[in-house]
Amino acid sequence: MSLVTALKVSLTFFENQIFRDIGLQVEPGDRIGLVGPNGSGKTTLLRLLMGEISPDSGEVRVARDTRVGYLPQDIQEGLSGELLHSVIDSIPGRVPLKNKLKKAEQSLKAASRRQEQTRLAEKIAEIHHKTDSFEQQFPRHEAEKILSGLGFKETEFDRPISSLSGGWKMRAALASLLYQKPDLLLLDEPTNNLDIPSIRWLEQFLLDFRGAMILVSHDRDFLNRQIHRIISFEPEGMIFCSGNYDFYLKAREERKKSLEATARKQEQKIKEARKFIERFRAKASKARQAQSKIKLAKKIRLVETHRKEKNVHFSFPAVSRSGRDVLSIKGVSKGFDEKALYERLTRTVLREEKIAVIGPNGCGKTTLLRMVAGEIKPDEGTIGLGHGVRIGYFAQHHSEMLDPQKTVIQEVYQVVPHATIGFVRGACSAFLFSGNDVDKTIGILSGGERARVALAKLLVKPGNFMVMDEPTNHLDLSSSETLIDALKDYNGTLLFVSHNQSFINRLATKIWDIKEGEIVEYPGNLDEYYDHLTRMERELEHDLVQEGLHDENQVQNSPNTRKNRKEQKRKRAEKRRLIHNTLKPILAELEQLEEMIAELELREKDLGERLADPKVFEDTKKSVPLINKYNDIKKKLESSLLKWEHCQSQLEAARRDL
Repeated sequence: MSLVTALKVSLTFFENQIFRDIGLQVEPGDRIGLVGPNGSGKTTLLRLLMGEISPDSGEVRVARDTRVGYLPQDIQEGLSGELLHSVIDSIPGRVPLKNKLKKAEQSLKAASRRQEQTRLAEKIAEIHHKTDSFEQQFPRHEAEKILSGLGFKETEFDRPISSLSGGWKMRAALASLLYQKPDLLLLDEPTNNLDIPSIRWLEQFLLDFRGAMILVSHDRDFLNRQIHRIISFEPEGMIFCSGNYDFYLKAREERKKSLEATARKQEQKIKEARKFIERFRAKASKARQAQSKIKLAKKIRLVETHRKEKNVHFSFPAVSRSGRDVLSIKGVSKGFDEKALYERLTRTVLREEKIAVIGPNGCGKTTLLRMVAGEIKPDEGTIGLGHGVRIGYFAQHHSEMLDPQKTVIQEVYQVVPHATIGFVRGACSAFLFSGNDVDKTIGILSGGERARVALAKLLVKPGNFMVMDEPTNHLDLSSSETLIDALKDYNGTLLFVSHNQSFINRLATKIWDIKEGEIVEYPGNLDEYYDHLTRMERELEHDLVQEGLHDENQVQNSPNTRKNRKEQKRKRAEKRRLIHNTLKPILAELEQLEEMIAELELREKDLGERLADPKVFEDTKKSVPLINKYNDIKKKLESSLLKWEHCQSQLEAARRDL
């Protein structure tokens, strides 16, 4: 039996038709992803299914006893009271039951007749039985586990929700929703206010969730791993597809090619029929056949191919080459309100690196980027840009810093006042501001539109070192993917913060994980980094088990107390963990680089010998590809050698510190 059914639903907002006679069924266990450009109706559909808005025609049916939970992008009415208790009391019926119990206990105290006391005692026993049922189905430790997974510290469980920021209130709302275990979860961009550790926890929680789910997300990796059915909002209507988002893209492309091929065949048939009609219309002997061809041409219904969507489309222009060392952070300390974020931090960014900065909210990611961009100064130490470095900065608050009185084109034009108006209009058009849209004032734009204006300003003058703080905020999935593709081809250096796993995985060549004021550096993308951490944890657990067994065999006749043995064991584990965490990633990267360098040197030598033969240059079809390949290998070899030198310096410094 379907949990929710939408039957011939139509809805219009301000003369803009959002849905027309749409139908939808959500079955138990369904995991559906909603995709489409901003404003296409994804959030509206969730609100329809939740019952927050009613359709103009048609109906939405929810099966009896089906519990639906909805997480909107913006919380209008938040929870109240202390954090943990508010999550526990979010279970439907729990608060009325508590109030009923309190009232019954007060009545029992006031009752004087034995018969009345007996009746109230039985009522209280019945309420306690129901309360115990709640405790078993929704235990307190489950709420604590969810809050911890979403980044709340145990010391914050008694904190009033009213004292939380908007982002943390959203986390509290998500915690209460997950705790309730609804039959159907409606999630509208649930990762928007989460950091990477919390997103990874949520991802595993949702994979274990046995109910149905409808998900909107601009994180391609997150979406792919969670859903097995797609509903796409497209110009030709709602499209349904089994499989994840990647499968949908392939199926859509195949369908597009098939429709275009069918349309071409039909057009050819119509052309042939028209030629026959024109040629033989006047001949009596062919009149009957001509009439048949006319009827055939009228009957042929042209296949409607995919209508072209308006999507963000752009590429960053080539930027000038900077020096090898792009950014130098030396002995930097920074804190706010007596809270130290960084102490004696030292790091270097090299040319063409793409570094993702991750870590829990509040650890100092944005502060680091603001110091690099020169918005704020460190308390101690220095941050310097290398030779020939021109910085381009995209901040979370940049869209708020736009002049609300200026038009879109005026705001972008001020960045490049000497450029042609055609160039600026082209940049605006790349971010979906075309025609009269460029004359809209910033003040009337949505959050997503403002973010696109800020990106357009960066596009016209990117610099060869871009610092970006959450650039995919307010972008839909398609626009996020387009931005990723553009940054992959960007030939400068990139330092960025993002909660979008797909964004990090497809761009990062290095991870900076901020932990307790320190930066743990790892060469590779996010998936590789977390695989590395998982392997290290398993190895450490294995070592501790082995050491524990060894200690147990030795300590039977030992005079040391159990407390001393535990302390020694803890110290050895901490020392081993420190050495392991510090040296292993550097040694692993060195080994990988040495293998790569050896392979590149062999290939360079082989190509060099082939190019030494004059006969090769007699045929340009052979010589030009060889020369290009040789230059490419030489460039990769030079880059690998520079990385090897950097790793070697890190290794020597780490060994000195240890």
